[in-house]
Amino acid sequence: MTYKEALFFTGKCLTINHEEHNKKLVEEDLKNDKIDWEAIVKVSTSHYVFPALYCNIKKANLLHYLPEDLVAYMKHITDLNRERNTQIIAQAKEINDLLLANDITPVFLKGTGNLLEGLYDDIAERMVGDIDFLVNNNQLNKCISILKQNGYSTHSKNKIDTTVVSRHYPKMIKKDRVSIVEVHYKMVSRKKFTEFNFSFIEKNVLKKNLYHVLSDEDKIIMTSINKHLNDKSDLLFHFGLRNSYDLFLLSLRTDTLNAIKKITHFKNLNPFLFSSFQILGSPKHINFIDNRKARYFFQKQIQNIENSNKIKQLFIKKRIQFTHRVSVLIKAIYNKEYRNYIINRIKSNF
Repeated sequence: MTYKEALFFTGKCLTINHEEHNKKLVEEDLKNDKIDWEAIVKVSTSHYVFPALYCNIKKANLLHYLPEDLVAYMKHITDLNRERNTQIIAQAKEINDLLLANDITPVFLKGTGNLLEGLYDDIAERMVGDIDFLVNNNQLNKCISILKQNGYSTHSKNKIDTTVVSRHYPKMIKKDRVSIVEVHYKMVSRKKFTEFNFSFIEKNVLKKNLYHVLSDEDKIIMTSINKHLNDKSDLLFHFGLRNSYDLFLLSLRTDTLNAIKKITHFKNLNPFLFSSFQILGSPKHINFIDNRKARYFFQKQIQNIENSNKIKQLFIKKRIQFTHRVSVLIKAIYNKEYRNYIINRIKSNF
């Protein structure tokens, strides 16, 4: 079983409880014993959807086709992830209560936001890295100060404040808490998409179980931007099953194309919708524009996994880093914050 085959099979498995056609295809492959489970485990773990894969196969009553030792292993990992997510939810509640008491409204983003508002049938489905939340830019310093007063500190040994060149304050940790915290003051790095900011989402923010989260449409924009732009998938042509699965679940609640059309340059996000549709086995609820740009992007993704060129990928990453550094240097000419950042970086090397 090739990497591509394992990737597409895993993608279909994530939709089998909502797409009858995909369920039939998956069950047929399972009956015929066509699956290389080692390949599936590698793909699903590298894409952070291993628990979601287990939960979907279990819900579809197809576990009896899998090797018993694999089922036991999948259950064990999923149980561990459920326990971790339970702790993440408790930590998010602690942060939420603390900030609301100080007149700051955190808007929880990405995986944590989805957990808090109940996007998943089982909280064990989603593998969450950090607790990400957004605050109004004019409350960022106050928010950081409050967190520090309550036991949080920067995670990195690097003492330089990188906020000016990032979307968030440097990662923060607290003793005996399970997750790193990222306090965002913006959600996207690309200049063309700066309209998607706190003012943009504020009027549509939803309050679920005392937590504030993005609306479903804004979640679709966030999910698309996070993978396609923030993770630079549009340049590196990477697939991201975790993001695509979130998009799929959101597509069951609202129209994906109408969602991204809320922003000016929505056509730049359409390739992610098209790619997700393809990798998840063509689920009917993911709506997109089928055009040359979207098909070109998807073809480049396929070429990338079929003819992996590590040297080329490294070159692209270095070019991205170089472009970013040049951009920072240019901004430092007229922006004091960027000048101070560069000066502190130079000093830290001595």
